[in-house]
Amino acid sequence: MVGRIPRFSLDGVTDAKVSTHPFVTDDDVRLSLTRYHREDSDDVVLLIHGLTSSSNLFIMPEIRNMVSYLHDNGFGDVWALDFRMSNIFPYNTTGRQYSLDDIALFDHPAMIKELRRHIGDRRVHVFAHCLGALSFSMSLFGGTVRDTDFASVVVNSVSLTPRVPKWSKVKMNLGPVFADYVLGVPYIDPRFEQAPRFSARWMFAKGVSLFHPECNVSSCHMQSFMWASGRPGFFMHENLAPETHTHDRLADLNGASTCHYYRHIRKMVRAGKAVRFDPRDEHLSALPTDFFARAAEIQTPILFTTGDHNRIFTDSNVVCHERLEKIAPGRHELKMLPGYGHIDPILGKDAHVDVYPAIADFFKRHSA
Repeated sequence: MVGRIPRFSLDGVTDAKVSTHPFVTDDDVRLSLTRYHREDSDDVVLLIHGLTSSSNLFIMPEIRNMVSYLHDNGFGDVWALDFRMSNIFPYNTTGRQYSLDDIALFDHPAMIKELRRHIGDRRVHVFAHCLGALSFSMSLFGGTVRDTDFASVVVNSVSLTPRVPKWSKVKMNLGPVFADYVLGVPYIDPRFEQAPRFSARWMFAKGVSLFHPECNVSSCHMQSFMWASGRPGFFMHENLAPETHTHDRLADLNGASTCHYYRHIRKMVRAGKAVRFDPRDEHLSALPTDFFARAAEIQTPILFTTGDHNRIFTDSNVVCHERLEKIAPGRHELKMLPGYGHIDPILGKDAHVDVYPAIADFFKRHSA
């Protein structure tokens, strides 16, 4: 049993040298890479989190986490990105209206430049989750990063064809306005229950919990409300370790989210594919209007993974794989994860048995 786990704890990786490598994007946003180096390897793995989480998602001490699993299975040099969606930075709560375009155009190109500065020309394999996977896919297919920089890529839950349940569509329409003009803050936070009693944020959290009788963890209810449609919607309860499914731990792992990203995903869902948020924005004109236009040219093999109980992005990765299979037959793969939801393929207590082996195997098959 693991006791109270400190926020941003590094206790999940005890047998590797940990170092932090900050860098700045071309639009002057400070980000960072964290290196977990056990031994030199010809194959480097890069891990990319999703919205509201951080690189700590991959080093949780209460489970056999992804970094440790990769170390134990031939990948001794693992890096994790914290980009502008990360909850270790303040960007999700400042009111600055970033979109996925900013991440695709600025964050990922700056990241690979910094990574290459340290590892040279070694092979790089990527695991990306949620909106980290979507934004990285936009970079890869949009040409802001070179496909030759990556030996293989695994994207979990969503990529270039985001699809959401009907209830999520309603929330995407109403959420930003509700946050701005009712809650008075431009974000939604799993910790709203900790706001002053009878404040709008406190009453909102209590109201959300009334519709989630499946457990007594307010941060669990809030995370389901923020993005999903289900009870719970973020993950399957049975897949989590008891230490993970607590008020503080869930809120530490998946923090506050600016509602502006809702607006961009809403446009993509309506279009049926990834699109730029504002095609008239000249400073983002380096991104294409059609992210599938160069799909046949992208040689990097991709494994699409998704839980069969994904209540956030439903069958998004199934649809994306089907579409790319028509463009480049046999290049990419799809892996369904029985009994899993959206984020439990990473933070689930048995993910090292049910999920991680398929990821490591895909990397190994593309290591020659």
